[in-house]
Amino acid sequence: MTITDWPDDERPRERLLKFGPAALSDAELLAIFLRVGVRGKSAVDLARDLLAHFEGNLTRLADAPLTQLTATSGIGPAKAAQLQAALELARRALHGQMTERDLLSSPAAVRDWLRLKLGGLQYEVFGGLWLDAQNRLIHYDELFRGTLTQTSVYPREVVKTALSRNAAAVILAHNHPSGVAEPSHADETLTASLKQALALVDVKVLDHFIVAGNSQPVSFAERGLL
Repeated sequence: MTITDWPDDERPRERLLKFGPAALSDAELLAIFLRVGVRGKSAVDLARDLLAHFEGNLTRLADAPLTQLTATSGIGPAKAAQLQAALELARRALHGQMTERDLLSSPAAVRDWLRLKLGGLQYEVFGGLWLDAQNRLIHYDELFRGTLTQTSVYPREVVKTALSRNAAAVILAHNHPSGVAEPSHADETLTASLKQALALVDVKVLDHFIVAGNSQPVSFAERGLL
Protein backbone atom coordinates (compact mmCIF):
# COMPACT_ATOMS: atom_id res chain seq x y z
CA MET A 1 0.00 0.00 0.00
CA THR A 2 1.32 3.43 -0.96
CA ILE A 3 0.83 6.61 1.07
CA THR A 4 -1.85 7.77 -1.41
CA ASP A 5 -3.91 4.76 -0.30
CA TRP A 6 -3.78 5.84 3.34
CA PRO A 7 -6.62 7.79 5.01
CA ASP A 8 -6.09 11.54 4.66
CA ASP A 9 -5.56 12.06 8.41
CA GLU A 10 -2.67 9.55 8.38
CA ARG A 11 -0.72 10.95 5.42
CA PRO A 12 2.39 12.88 6.52
CA ARG A 13 1.88 15.84 4.18
CA GLU A 14 -1.75 16.30 5.13
CA ARG A 15 -0.89 15.96 8.83
CA LEU A 16 1.80 18.63 8.46
CA LEU A 17 -0.62 21.01 6.76
CA LYS A 18 -3.20 20.45 9.47
CA PHE A 19 -1.08 20.24 12.63
CA GLY A 20 2.30 21.74 11.68
CA PRO A 21 5.73 20.08 11.33
CA ALA A 22 6.28 19.68 15.08
CA ALA A 23 3.44 17.12 15.20
CA LEU A 24 5.22 14.72 12.84
CA SER A 25 7.76 12.03 13.68
CA ASP A 26 11.29 12.09 12.26
CA ALA A 27 10.31 9.39 9.76
CA GLU A 28 7.23 11.31 8.62
CA LEU A 29 9.20 14.52 8.07
CA LEU A 30 11.87 12.63 6.17
CA ALA A 31 9.19 10.89 4.10
CA ILE A 32 7.80 14.24 2.96
CA PHE A 33 11.26 15.16 1.75
CA LEU A 34 11.79 11.82 -0.01
CA ARG A 35 8.34 12.18 -1.65
CA VAL A 36 8.14 8.63 -3.03
CA GLY A 37 9.20 5.19 -1.90
CA VAL A 38 10.36 2.17 -3.85
CA ARG A 39 8.66 -1.01 -4.95
CA GLY A 40 7.09 -2.64 -1.90
CA LYS A 41 7.90 0.30 0.42
CA SER A 42 6.20 3.61 1.02
CA ALA A 43 8.17 6.81 1.52
CA VAL A 44 7.62 6.41 5.28
CA ASP A 45 9.05 2.86 5.18
CA LEU A 46 12.03 4.14 3.22
CA ALA A 47 12.53 6.97 5.74
CA ARG A 48 12.45 4.48 8.59
CA ASP A 49 15.06 2.34 6.83
CA LEU A 50 17.29 5.37 6.38
CA LEU A 51 16.95 6.37 10.04
CA ALA A 52 17.61 2.79 11.14
CA HIS A 53 20.83 2.78 9.13
CA PHE A 54 22.02 5.57 11.46
CA GLU A 55 20.49 3.99 14.57
CA GLY A 56 17.85 6.72 14.71
CA ASN A 57 20.50 9.40 15.20
CA LEU A 58 19.54 12.44 13.13
CA THR A 59 22.83 14.18 13.80
CA ARG A 60 24.77 11.22 12.39
CA LEU A 61 22.48 11.26 9.35
CA ALA A 62 23.05 14.99 8.94
CA ASP A 63 26.83 14.54 8.94
CA ALA A 64 26.92 11.39 6.80
CA PRO A 65 28.80 11.36 3.49
CA LEU A 66 26.97 10.49 0.28
CA THR A 67 28.35 6.95 0.29
CA GLN A 68 26.68 6.22 3.63
CA LEU A 69 23.36 7.74 2.59
CA THR A 70 23.23 5.73 -0.61
CA ALA A 71 23.96 2.52 1.31
CA THR A 72 20.22 2.40 2.08
CA SER A 73 18.28 0.68 -0.70
CA GLY A 74 16.12 3.23 -2.48
CA ILE A 75 18.36 6.22 -1.69
CA GLY A 76 20.21 7.09 -4.85
CA PRO A 77 22.76 9.88 -5.44
CA ALA A 78 20.06 12.41 -6.37
CA LYS A 79 18.04 11.93 -3.17
CA ALA A 80 21.21 11.82 -1.06
CA ALA A 81 22.43 15.10 -2.61
CA GLN A 82 19.05 16.75 -2.02
CA LEU A 83 19.07 15.62 1.60
CA GLN A 84 22.57 16.96 2.19
CA ALA A 85 21.57 20.27 0.59
CA ALA A 86 18.51 20.57 2.85
CA LEU A 87 20.55 19.83 5.97
CA GLU A 88 23.22 22.36 4.98
CA LEU A 89 20.49 24.97 4.51
CA ALA A 90 19.35 24.25 8.07
CA ARG A 91 22.89 24.78 9.36
CA ARG A 92 23.24 28.03 7.44
CA ALA A 93 19.86 29.31 8.61
CA LEU A 94 20.86 28.75 12.24
CA HIS A 95 24.27 30.30 11.56
CA GLY A 96 22.53 33.35 10.10
CA GLN A 97 20.40 33.70 13.23
CA MET A 98 23.51 33.69 15.39
CA THR A 99 25.24 36.45 13.42
CA GLU A 100 22.24 38.75 13.74
CA ARG A 101 21.51 38.60 17.46
CA ASP A 102 22.99 38.43 20.93
CA LEU A 103 23.82 34.75 21.35
CA LEU A 104 23.15 34.93 25.08
CA SER A 105 19.52 35.73 24.22
CA SER A 106 19.17 32.79 21.83
CA PRO A 107 20.76 29.74 23.51
CA ALA A 108 18.40 27.37 21.65
CA ALA A 109 19.84 28.43 18.27
CA VAL A 110 23.39 27.83 19.56
CA ARG A 111 22.49 24.39 20.87
CA ASP A 112 20.69 23.39 17.66
CA TRP A 113 23.56 24.55 15.46
CA LEU A 114 26.16 22.78 17.57
CA ARG A 115 24.11 19.58 17.48
CA LEU A 116 23.98 19.74 13.68
CA LYS A 117 27.65 20.66 13.44
CA LEU A 118 29.22 18.29 15.96
CA GLY A 119 26.66 15.76 17.17
CA GLY A 120 27.17 13.17 14.45
CA LEU A 121 30.97 13.17 14.30
CA GLN A 122 32.79 9.94 15.15
CA TYR A 123 35.96 11.78 16.23
CA GLU A 124 36.45 14.49 18.82
CA VAL A 125 36.49 18.14 17.76
CA PHE A 126 37.13 21.22 19.88
CA GLY A 127 35.85 24.52 18.51
CA GLY A 128 35.12 28.12 19.38
CA LEU A 129 32.30 30.50 18.50
CA TRP A 130 34.02 33.91 18.51
CA LEU A 131 31.79 36.86 19.43
CA ASP A 132 32.00 40.64 19.18
CA ALA A 133 31.29 43.10 21.99
CA GLN A 134 27.53 42.73 21.38
CA ASN A 135 27.80 38.93 21.66
CA ARG A 136 27.10 38.44 17.95
CA LEU A 137 28.85 35.66 16.12
CA ILE A 138 32.00 36.66 14.23
CA HIS A 139 33.19 33.21 13.19
CA TYR A 140 33.32 29.56 14.20
CA ASP A 141 36.73 27.87 14.19
CA GLU A 142 37.51 24.20 14.57
CA LEU A 143 40.50 24.60 16.83
CA PHE A 144 41.61 21.03 17.36
CA ARG A 145 40.67 17.57 16.16
CA GLY A 146 41.46 14.38 18.01
CA THR A 147 40.62 10.72 18.30
CA LEU A 148 37.60 8.95 19.75
CA THR A 149 39.00 9.36 23.25
CA GLN A 150 40.92 12.61 23.51
CA THR A 151 42.22 15.71 21.80
CA SER A 152 45.12 18.02 22.60
CA VAL A 153 44.08 21.64 23.10
CA TYR A 154 46.80 24.27 23.44
CA PRO A 155 45.77 27.53 25.21
CA ARG A 156 48.42 29.53 23.32
CA GLU A 157 46.89 28.56 19.96
CA VAL A 158 43.39 29.40 21.21
CA VAL A 159 44.59 32.84 22.32
CA LYS A 160 46.25 33.44 18.93
CA THR A 161 42.98 32.62 17.17
CA ALA A 162 41.03 34.93 19.49
CA LEU A 163 43.35 37.81 18.65
CA SER A 164 43.18 37.10 14.91
CA ARG A 165 39.37 37.21 15.05
CA ASN A 166 39.43 40.40 17.14
CA ALA A 167 37.00 38.67 19.50
CA ALA A 168 35.57 40.05 22.71
CA ALA A 169 34.18 36.73 23.91
CA VAL A 170 33.96 33.06 23.03
CA ILE A 171 31.64 30.11 23.47
CA LEU A 172 33.71 26.93 23.53
CA ALA A 173 32.33 23.62 22.34
CA HIS A 174 33.45 20.05 21.86
CA ASN A 175 31.79 16.73 21.20
CA HIS A 176 31.87 13.38 22.97
CA PRO A 177 31.64 10.66 20.30
CA SER A 178 30.87 8.20 23.11
CA GLY A 179 27.37 9.68 23.25
CA VAL A 180 27.71 10.75 26.90
CA ALA A 181 27.58 14.53 27.30
CA GLU A 182 28.66 14.72 30.94
CA PRO A 183 31.78 16.87 31.48
CA SER A 184 34.86 15.06 32.74
CA HIS A 185 37.39 16.37 35.25
CA ALA A 186 39.76 16.94 32.30
CA ASP A 187 37.06 19.02 30.57
CA GLU A 188 36.68 21.20 33.66
CA THR A 189 40.44 21.63 34.05
CA LEU A 190 40.86 22.57 30.39
CA THR A 191 38.02 25.10 30.58
CA ALA A 192 39.59 26.78 33.61
CA SER A 193 42.96 26.91 31.85
CA LEU A 194 41.49 28.46 28.71
CA LYS A 195 39.44 30.95 30.71
CA GLN A 196 42.58 32.09 32.53
CA ALA A 197 44.64 32.35 29.32
CA LEU A 198 41.96 34.26 27.41
CA ALA A 199 41.40 36.67 30.30
CA LEU A 200 44.97 37.93 29.73
CA VAL A 201 43.83 39.31 26.34
CA ASP A 202 40.41 40.50 27.61
CA VAL A 203 38.40 37.72 25.94
CA LYS A 204 35.57 36.35 28.08
CA VAL A 205 34.60 32.68 28.07
CA LEU A 206 30.80 32.87 28.14
CA ASP A 207 30.12 29.14 28.04
CA HIS A 208 31.46 25.74 27.10
CA PHE A 209 29.09 23.19 25.55
CA ILE A 210 29.56 19.45 25.33
CA VAL A 211 27.69 17.88 22.42
CA ALA A 212 26.82 14.17 22.23
CA GLY A 213 24.54 12.88 19.49
CA ASN A 214 20.89 13.92 19.62
CA SER A 215 20.90 14.74 23.32
CA GLN A 216 20.71 18.28 24.65
CA PRO A 217 24.21 19.83 24.72
CA VAL A 218 25.44 20.36 28.28
CA SER A 219 26.25 23.94 29.28
CA PHE A 220 29.09 24.61 31.72
CA ALA A 221 27.53 27.98 32.58
CA GLU A 222 24.22 26.36 33.52
CA ARG A 223 26.07 23.78 35.61
CA GLY A 224 27.97 26.51 37.46
CA LEU A 225 31.29 25.23 36.11
CA LEU A 226 32.56 28.59 34.82
